[in-house]
Amino acid sequence: MEMFDLSLIWAVIIAVGIIMYVLMDGFDLGLGILFPFAPDEDARDVMMNSVAPVWDGNETWLVLGGAGLVAAFPLVYTILLPALYIGVFLLLAGLIFRGVAFEFRFKSKRTRGYWNAAFAGGSFVAAFAQGCVVGAYIQGFETADRVYTGGAFDWLTPFSVLTGIGLVIGYALLGATWLVLKSEGHVREWARNLVPKLLAGVLAVFAIVSLWTPWIDQGVFERWFDHLQIIWLLPFAALLCALGIFLSNRHRREGLAFLLTLGMFVFTYLGLIVSRWPYVVPPQYTLWDAASAPESQFFILIGVLFVLPIILAYTAWSYWVFRGKVRVGEGYH
Repeated sequence: MEMFDLSLIWAVIIAVGIIMYVLMDGFDLGLGILFPFAPDEDARDVMMNSVAPVWDGNETWLVLGGAGLVAAFPLVYTILLPALYIGVFLLLAGLIFRGVAFEFRFKSKRTRGYWNAAFAGGSFVAAFAQGCVVGAYIQGFETADRVYTGGAFDWLTPFSVLTGIGLVIGYALLGATWLVLKSEGHVREWARNLVPKLLAGVLAVFAIVSLWTPWIDQGVFERWFDHLQIIWLLPFAALLCALGIFLSNRHRREGLAFLLTLGMFVFTYLGLIVSRWPYVVPPQYTLWDAASAPESQFFILIGVLFVLPIILAYTAWSYWVFRGKVRVGEGYH
């Protein structure tokens, strides 16, 4: 065990799990956010059918990331959960409402409107809560002697509200490019017309957050402006992805537009990690401070290394089986 930095290995595993969740659950949350604006019920059927076979499998990555934090970095739970109780509750409540709506909407007749609202509202609340949690993480947490000392609503600030709105728009963009890829006819054209507008919204929030973040903490400012100018390649790459999304959408290169949207999320996520590295509970505790005993990390790592290939194989297989376009009147249900 001394040959490897187990804390660093676990940090990579959890970081991969989180970004996989953001990418793979992001587009079905995005579809829920766009749900109230769909042109008709046929479009809503197509939207739900495009993700119905895979949405619950996407959330496997959330479970992996959460369980990994408990096992490898217990201090993160000790501090972040008291700090984020309300935000995490809203996140889970949104996911529950959305999950129930998935099944009940297709069976209901008279109450379909309520399930439409549950699906849209749950998706919006879950996405907004996730964005606020990200904003709170960037800002850092008040701690003393490895205990959270702040208030129940310290996570809700103008900055975290901005990041919450930004993630809602970002997920909506991801959902729109996914729908362009998976649909046909008037549904595809409706989604295609949304992409430039949503992209402009994402870029506006991205610019404000990027300018605001370095001023939140002196260490973040120094990292971006004094020592590691090479990390500016990350936002530059994200902007190149944004340009590619606009051009690909205009020239009807559906698969490329969706992949570039995923790429924009990845580069933004890497920029967030670099801004706070190596702090897992900013601004005070590093991943080594928060780590569990090496024996515990190693024991759990054996199980994860066994399960992770199975998750990857299942995910790839499910997307392959349900590949192709979803047409009106056809689908998973």
